[in-house]
Amino acid sequence: MSRRTVKGVGVDEQTRCAHYHSRVDIVAVKFYCCREYYGCYYCHKEKADHSERKWPKEQWGEKAILCGNCSSEFSIQTYMNVNQCPECAQPFNEKCSYHYPLYFEGF
Repeated sequence: MSRRTVKGVGVDEQTRCAHYHSRVDIVAVKFYCCREYYGCYYCHKEKADHSERKWPKEQWGEKAILCGNCSSEFSIQTYMNVNQCPECAQPFNEKCSYHYPLYFEGF
């Protein structure tokens, strides 16, 4: 599978960035406003030339999550129901759920 471009500050090959870079910080989120993947909310704030917009709840079926380990894309809804990649089983940072209000409407 080809690698997607993930924008941000100091983004590595597994989508870790300068803000979040632990072993399990391997999820990039496609932003609703620009349809571009960023390492995190803060990366978007620092690098994008526009304000962020949250994903409307009725569009949580869209593929907007990228696993930095295997490059699989999956839906927001799927992401909210797993704690590891549904394709490669690499664990995700469970504390990322605290940031759902930054990315997704309805929190």
